[in-house]
Amino acid sequence: MAKPDIYTRITEKIIADLEAGTKPWHKPWNAETLAGRVTRPLRHNGIAYRGLNIILLWAASVAHGYGSQTWMTYRQAHELGGQVRKGSKGHLVIYANKLRKTETDATGKDCEIEIPFMKGYTVFNVDQIEGLPKHCCANAQQDPVIVERDAIAERFFTATQADIRHGGNQAYYAVEPDYVKMPPIEAFEAPEAYYATLAHEITHWTRHPERLDRCFGRKRWGDHGYAKEELVAELGAAFLAADLGISPEPRDEHSSYIAHWLSGLRNDKRFIFQAAAQAQRAVDYLHGLQPTADEAAA
Repeated sequence: MAKPDIYTRITEKIIADLEAGTKPWHKPWNAETLAGRVTRPLRHNGIAYRGLNIILLWAASVAHGYGSQTWMTYRQAHELGGQVRKGSKGHLVIYANKLRKTETDATGKDCEIEIPFMKGYTVFNVDQIEGLPKHCCANAQQDPVIVERDAIAERFFTATQADIRHGGNQAYYAVEPDYVKMPPIEAFEAPEAYYATLAHEITHWTRHPERLDRCFGRKRWGDHGYAKEELVAELGAAFLAADLGISPEPRDEHSSYIAHWLSGLRNDKRFIFQAAAQAQRAVDYLHGLQPTADEAAA
């Protein structure tokens, strides 16, 4: 039998998690193995993974109880003097890029075209590897002072210059008047819950026509397009939380979207890839609004 393509393999994994009642982009915050602090998964060289790979490796960490955030290929482990333990099972990540090719057009003129491609490869968590140097095995330490993390988040959201209004008991983004509405921080059980919710709404804020102009054909509350935008906001908030050191809490109303997400995943094997890519694009946009080091020092 032909091996399922990479889109099918990953989509089936996400479907299985959702059918089991878990959302892999939230699960790590309940994992004791991550020492109370969430970070993006890291490559062997310390560079953070992006997009869908974050979700895939978070889910693998929870499913197998890994305590490290660092991953590497078999060859990378060997080059560092390590050895993957016998019987260890690797985990799938993806690599996307474009090939450039020169072709001759109908007029006989040579032109360069780009051909997008995606491939999968296998990585192992540091916990699965023996004999690595100590610096490869070091885990991220939990920030000892929560106030510092709150201050970082506060500066981040302020730098977006989004119109954030406080009051009432609902959190939402209103696209026509273009503002984010948030309950006061005192209404939340913990400051981190406030910032996690704000991360979700700020991700919605990026969809405005004057920003990323993101639209999935949503026509009314709760339809397929609405649910897809909610998935982007959930993933975007999860990515931001990892970057800012805050711990998001799943919001009760999001459980109603699982049926929509499952429908989208079953009908379109590229659904989760597109949502993760849009979420990463939103997070990149928000990071791009932050002041440079020179600006911050001025």
